[in-house]
Amino acid sequence: MAKRDRLSGNEAVAIALRQINPDVFPAFPITPSTEIPQYFASFAANGQVDTEFIPVESEHSSMSAAIGASAAGARSLTATSSCGLAYMWEELYIAASNRLPLALALVNRALSGPININCDHSDSMGARDAGWIQIYAENNQEAYDNMVQAFRISEHKDVRLPIMICQDGFITSHAVENMELLEDEDVRKFVGEYEPENYLLNPECPMAAGPYSVTDYYMEAKRNQAEGMRHAEKAVLDVAAEFKALSGREYGLFESYRMEDADRAVVMIGSAAGTAKDAIDRLRERGEKAGLIKIRLFRPFPAEAIAEALKNVKAIAVMDRAEGYTNHGGPLGADVMAALFRAKSPAHAINIVYGLGGRDVRVGDIENVFEDLNQIIKDGDAGETYRYMGIRE
Repeated sequence: MAKRDRLSGNEAVAIALRQINPDVFPAFPITPSTEIPQYFASFAANGQVDTEFIPVESEHSSMSAAIGASAAGARSLTATSSCGLAYMWEELYIAASNRLPLALALVNRALSGPININCDHSDSMGARDAGWIQIYAENNQEAYDNMVQAFRISEHKDVRLPIMICQDGFITSHAVENMELLEDEDVRKFVGEYEPENYLLNPECPMAAGPYSVTDYYMEAKRNQAEGMRHAEKAVLDVAAEFKALSGREYGLFESYRMEDADRAVVMIGSAAGTAKDAIDRLRERGEKAGLIKIRLFRPFPAEAIAEALKNVKAIAVMDRAEGYTNHGGPLGADVMAALFRAKSPAHAINIVYGLGGRDVRVGDIENVFEDLNQIIKDGDAGETYRYMGIRE
């Protein structure tokens, strides 16, 4: 039976972790993710979990300890933001290359510099090619639900890759909203016990983790990682189907919002999708055919499914909360544009960089984006395909 509560995104994720009761949680604080280990430390101190909670001296150490625990056969995770993610950069690649199914609760924050503690996606987008599964949330409910599903996806026998559960700093991590929590026992049963096949403390199967890989083996190791990622989409969908049966809440690779007859669409990630939905509802009341594709799974990128969802759209704005410094837009734009190209889409598409460093995104801003798309359809030309929104020129 679901329990209604009013929680911040950070507290909701911490509660999900309490319900999962992982084996090891090393942590080092950094704004705005600090509250996740802070709440969890109180759970450990109060005897509500039997997790080994380890305060460490840096984010590099927290990921190193999570890797060591996972390699030893424990269910492990950590949490961080921004520069903390950058400090554990080397370890991100090690976790993925060792095919370790551990989790990272990432609260998105602008990556310095200049120094900024507010939300954008520059931290996780910088890590997009590290070999981690990446799932993003629009709101607190999704942050909680994604964390409940995380280990089931990561530990799937055909996947066995680390997973990054992302939410927007302060916008969801600290803002409070009404939401539904599952019963503790239902979460424990859904997630299940972790039963690794191979691990360092298994005396029946001696093994090494992270050995030096000479030229004859390195490329095969990378292809092995890619094979795990190829199976991730199916695992995400299979776990989501089971989660719907448990909770009544439906998840996929992305969410299509009012796309049934849309001739214009916005594609985006994270909390600003809620603002886009309000704008779309206003436009629909005026008879305009506007829609949204909100990406949930960014790595692996569900290119074919996204192109299929956009096949009847005439104009598309792909919105990035991170700059790619390619002179063509951001990372989401690059992936969506490639998907449209491969699908031979005739749609006009532009890439808009927005919301950097926590810059506000208002309903009117999104309405203006759809007006620009309307003009593109009338002109039959996308014009400048790389744009900024909400900037003081």
